[in-house]
Amino acid sequence: MSLFQDILTARGLTGDTVATFLSPDYEKKHDPFLLPDMDKAVERLAQARKVQEKITIYGDYDIDGLTATTLLLDAFGSFGFQDVHAFIPNRFVEGYGLTIDAVNDIAASGTTLIVTVDCGSLSHKEIARANELGVDVVVTDHHNVSDVQSSAVAVVNPKRTDHSYPFIDLAGVGVAFKLVQALQTRLDGLPAGNEKWLLDLVALGTVCDVVTLVDENRTNVYWGLKVLAKTRRPGLRALMAVARVEPNTLNSRSLGFALGPRMNAAGRLETARHSLDMLLAADEETALEKAEQLDALNVSRRSDQDAIFKQALLQAELYKDDPVLVLSGPDWNHGIVGIVAAKIVERYKKPTYVLQEMGDVAKGSARSYGGFSAVAAIRASDDIITKGGGHTLAAGVTLPTNQIDAFRTRVNDFYKSLRLNDQRSLLLPTADVVIDDLSEVSEEFIEQLAQLEPFGSGNPEPILRIESVMVTDQRRMGAENQHLKLEVKDRTGKRMQVLAFSAPEHFFAEPGDQIHILFQPMLNEWQGRRSVEGKLLHVERD
Repeated sequence: MSLFQDILTARGLTGDTVATFLSPDYEKKHDPFLLPDMDKAVERLAQARKVQEKITIYGDYDIDGLTATTLLLDAFGSFGFQDVHAFIPNRFVEGYGLTIDAVNDIAASGTTLIVTVDCGSLSHKEIARANELGVDVVVTDHHNVSDVQSSAVAVVNPKRTDHSYPFIDLAGVGVAFKLVQALQTRLDGLPAGNEKWLLDLVALGTVCDVVTLVDENRTNVYWGLKVLAKTRRPGLRALMAVARVEPNTLNSRSLGFALGPRMNAAGRLETARHSLDMLLAADEETALEKAEQLDALNVSRRSDQDAIFKQALLQAELYKDDPVLVLSGPDWNHGIVGIVAAKIVERYKKPTYVLQEMGDVAKGSARSYGGFSAVAAIRASDDIITKGGGHTLAAGVTLPTNQIDAFRTRVNDFYKSLRLNDQRSLLLPTADVVIDDLSEVSEEFIEQLAQLEPFGSGNPEPILRIESVMVTDQRRMGAENQHLKLEVKDRTGKRMQVLAFSAPEHFFAEPGDQIHILFQPMLNEWQGRRSVEGKLLHVERD
């Protein structure tokens, strides 16, 4: 078998499953009415269109919520809804999800139906308040749910257990897309097949929300990338231009590392409304203006993030013996601390909470891995926090500033109670295959690997392992010599360069050293020349 076939086999792709995986069939989508309350959601929206009620789509300030909001605005327009508006909460004013104040304002504006996207499953009090004010609520969401549902007309969420929908890991924008598919069976205006033009938004939100890229998510992103390459949205065309993303070479990495950070920067620093305005821009001039604004905000975000990260590293040293790091500072923008927490996890290999101290209140984000649930640790601290929630690997928390020390003690005690073993090994990369020499790692092989796109959670880029290669050259790069390029030679004399950015110290092997490496193959193009290189992921020695 070829090396590519070895990788397919290692991932359980054999026989008929290969073709299905490499070329997902959009027409094999799941029935949207298998989702809980979908029939109720469709019925309520059909009533709303009949009398042209005022509808507010209540989104979220991250890309999943923004793309879902835009998707419904677009689709509702096609279906003939004439009085539809969007509300995107401000991270620094309303915070995440539905709030009583926002509900009051929306009701006062004359809205009689709120449709949430990417939020609302746990907003029982806020939905009850909406009902008091004569406003119905339809929830579309993918976050965790409670055992008892709210008084919403419908709670369309695959995380509920009382349904037979076969795939539970849809992103928020994926759930909104299923609502559109369901509405197509009841309302005119968006003929079957035309909803595919919405897949550019579905792909963007799905990739950037880091849900697993399998099943419907893989299908939606696979076809969504093709739609995005020829998107009708001036805003997305402008964003690709300022991010220097070529439409004909789009992949999931383009979304996660080029388009996504620019869109998220608006909500992290100012207001996510800037990103929504970019997505909704109707002309090229406005679209470019909005895209350039997002690009500038992203530059500021990176600068602020670097400053917080350096301060957090210094503080982490004070608590380096703790299994869980809880770090805080008064000038750490809580819109950015989640990214910093992820970088601290990468550096220290420990679950991390990073908080901004805002006078008497502290607010921040957590990142985790393995057997430690960031949100479960928050739940174990309910008596000393103000509020908190999220997922196993990422969560948010608000608490009195004077309780930070107590919170640090509580989450560390919770970690110790779990009696977890060998957690750090879970962060180590795992090879798809072990190769004997470098000769098979060719341009043709790398082009074959592109068939496995889109890569992401549940379908990572393939990793190769080769043992006993000799280091023939070492080059340190970067302002602080933090980046590394090694040239290695296999037993046949074949050479390859492998690179690691912000490399840990044990990666810095010397010429003559024999090492075992794990790497991801890639093509480097420079001044018209192409060469096969590797992204260095791990170094071992005997």
